[in-house]
Amino acid sequence: MTRIAAIAALYAALTLVCLLFLGGLAWGPVQFRLSEAVCALALLTADAVPGLTLGCALANLINIALSGTGMLGMLDVVFGSAATLVGAWASWRLRRRPRLALAGPVLANALIVPAYLPLLLQGVGFYTIPFTSIPLDGSYPLMYLFGLVATGVGEAVVLYALGLPLARALRESPLFAGRYDDARGDKTGAAA
Repeated sequence: MTRIAAIAALYAALTLVCLLFLGGLAWGPVQFRLSEAVCALALLTADAVPGLTLGCALANLINIALSGTGMLGMLDVVFGSAATLVGAWASWRLRRRPRLALAGPVLANALIVPAYLPLLLQGVGFYTIPFTSIPLDGSYPLMYLFGLVATGVGEAVVLYALGLPLARALRESPLFAGRYDDARGDKTGAAA
């Protein structure tokens, strides 16, 4: 329980920091949340699956208050957390092949988030591609396609450039040694 709570708190805190400092790049048509790097913890422990899911739900609930999305923000709480759950579960199941395993969160977020994001963004009046004046409002298929590519690329960059090195460093760290559920099965995940 302690590890689940710690992972949830870490993910939620990092997501909120990203939302505050990256704004539209962390939440919007282009998803580039640096906090997604901690999704690589699912390579190390099964506790990351509920921890990341809970952290995502918590961060998205807090974001409702920060962004003023109101009840539309519940789409992100429910479906964004579902994407995190599916991605983290896939990473845990495929942990013996880390590069393939990290495709789980990339695909889950790329397929699920753009399905509801156009509804949420139109509800808050955010219709254009960031850094351009290209409007996508009124065209759900274009918004979904753009979101699929933008979210997938952002997630892949964060997970492979930051998450994979983080997981490797933690696996080799004496601070973390013996406290993960090793992919080879030779460590049992000591209680935190």
